[in-house]
Amino acid sequence: MSRAVHLFSIGTNDYASPFLTNSTILNNYNKSTYVGMVIGNITTVIHGIYKRGGRKFAFINLPDLGCVPGMRIIKSGNNGSCFEEATRLASLHNKALSKLLYELEKQLKGFKYSLFDLNSNLRQRMEHPSKYGFKEGETACCGTGEYRGVLSCGGKRPVKEFQLCKHPQKYVFWDSLHLTERTYKQLADQMWGGATSDSHDVGPYNIKQLFRIP
Repeated sequence: MSRAVHLFSIGTNDYASPFLTNSTILNNYNKSTYVGMVIGNITTVIHGIYKRGGRKFAFINLPDLGCVPGMRIIKSGNNGSCFEEATRLASLHNKALSKLLYELEKQLKGFKYSLFDLNSNLRQRMEHPSKYGFKEGETACCGTGEYRGVLSCGGKRPVKEFQLCKHPQKYVFWDSLHLTERTYKQLADQMWGGATSDSHDVGPYNIKQLFRIP
């Protein structure tokens, strides 16, 4: 357990699902309280792993959830702008996660972590796709409707008809919520070996460095 690196990629479903499923759970809590519940659950699991000997942890913060294709189309008349309610939740989560890890590093002896800034890295690819070898940064390769934001890819969901691009490697998004293989590969490479000294993309360690710690 002490030699392993424990990777956490948590939060997207906690904040996106209430909007995508018409859940009323967010009516029962203010945003800070709801984020606190999610962070509290993560904290409990970290402590549990630590007590069993885990010392090295890797985390991924949340992307700008309101700007993924499936969230842009939630509000009619939104004109393709980002869905701000989801974006605010993701932003609160990212701030709380950074604060949590900073505090745990001081509280738990031997606790080492890597936090990858998925949010800024993905946003760069969405806003400047050609810089990273893509053609399209906002519309999905596979789906239906505006931004191909309806989760219909494959025709096995309520909406059967869907469009599919010819060259997925030219797109940042595969479907309404997920990225293409090429995008994931670029992000994974950054998580694994990205610079930590002159960049805030990943730190205070990258994952490769965590594996080298005895």
